[in-house]
Amino acid sequence: MTSIQVHPVIMAGGSGTRLWPLSRAQHPKQFLVLQGNQSLFQQAAQRLATLAADDIAVAPPLVVGNEEHRFLVLDQLRELKLPAATVLLEPMGRNTAPAMTLAALHAIGVAESEGADPVLVVTAADHAYVDEAAFTAALQTAVRAAAGGAIVTLGIAPTGPETGFGYLRCTSAERGDANTAQRLAEFVEKPDLATAQRYVADGRYYWNSGIFVVRASVWLKALQQFRPDIASATEAAWIGRTTDAPFIRPDRTAFAAIPSESVDYAVMERCPAAAEFDIRMVPMNAGWSDLGAWDAVWEVSTKDAAGNASRGDALLRDSRNTLVHATSRLVGVVGLDDVVVVETPDAVLVTHRSRSQEVKQIVSQLQRDGRTEHTLHRQVHRPWGWYDSIDSGARFQVKRIMVKPGATLSLQKHHHRAEHWIVVRGTAEVTNGDQVILLTENQSTYIPLGQVHRLANPGKVPLEIIEVQSGSYLGEDDIVRFEDTYGRVQPAP
Repeated sequence: MTSIQVHPVIMAGGSGTRLWPLSRAQHPKQFLVLQGNQSLFQQAAQRLATLAADDIAVAPPLVVGNEEHRFLVLDQLRELKLPAATVLLEPMGRNTAPAMTLAALHAIGVAESEGADPVLVVTAADHAYVDEAAFTAALQTAVRAAAGGAIVTLGIAPTGPETGFGYLRCTSAERGDANTAQRLAEFVEKPDLATAQRYVADGRYYWNSGIFVVRASVWLKALQQFRPDIASATEAAWIGRTTDAPFIRPDRTAFAAIPSESVDYAVMERCPAAAEFDIRMVPMNAGWSDLGAWDAVWEVSTKDAAGNASRGDALLRDSRNTLVHATSRLVGVVGLDDVVVVETPDAVLVTHRSRSQEVKQIVSQLQRDGRTEHTLHRQVHRPWGWYDSIDSGARFQVKRIMVKPGATLSLQKHHHRAEHWIVVRGTAEVTNGDQVILLTENQSTYIPLGQVHRLANPGKVPLEIIEVQSGSYLGEDDIVRFEDTYGRVQPAP
């Protein structure tokens, strides 16, 4: 039996602003652990790896993301011990239609030597599923239908008139199951409330889950027919790509010229009326949620008898249907119903569950005010480890820094600050001007302003230091890099 070649594609470039303050621009929701012990991105990668069957062969995933998150992607995949993935880095956001087109061009190129036309399974990195066995069964049905030439999406039976989702109407008047790929009669993206209410009452409509399954060649043909401008501009960006294993970077200038459009508007809405395309939907009853806001997180969380859900060090008393997410300290809640409380070291959110969609307005206000709380957590992840800004004031800042075993920071200097380093755990290899020294626990060194320096961990345990900065300007952009293991040619954000 010849196996269907499946190339999973994980869209991991979202920002998740409605899950602030846990989700930030440089550490968005797909990389957060909201349930269980794995991030949403890790759960997505793990689910796709289970698609293999006697007639389905699954290739390592292609992750579509952006430059700022590239090492987060690699670190989280490494923790899963899955086959090495390829990471396609978009220079800027151009929505899902160009991203899926780049994935199709990549998949065809990978399979070219075998003359294969792989099936793309394109899914978001930030969705949750309660029943993963049901997810796998529905997706395998979709793969088999796509192998026959169909464009397939997965549909969710609606539980209410949501205006933020696309809607799918099948030609059949009866709801099917995960073993059927029903023909689609209509694909409508994000209707108004009155229309959504009518769709739910009708009984033939499903929510669009945002998962698309299609042969790479069929997708390219459909895009060429409906949006030839996107097809040609994306191909130009692909032709000019550069590779730096495991990263693929489309040509920046050509990519900037691509019209921004979603898969839904560019192709899916147009397909049902086009006779040459077989567009289908597989129903999926797997407890799906797009986790678009904190209310959705509460919905999928494990709850106590009063309907409360909590994570971290939280105490709730005389409260009902409330979500508490604590990350760094004890949070006590008394007498609150239908409330969300999210605590992080530098920000706390309190909102009524019914208004959790409005959190994005807080993020917009932070952006307008030029504040950094929408972008960075107090603890900032870097490819070599992380740093935590413990304290700061006029002309000083204190950081706790962790460097992974074998990792090295860039060779750098600062124009406006000096630094004191104190080792609290592990062994530090310090380049300080012309000197290279080893420091162990309780030892320290001083880096004068303007001195070229580097920090490395030559040991087998994490290195932790306390860094005290002093100077006239302490921003992260005061870095001049001379050498860098991670290819960062611009100052750190």
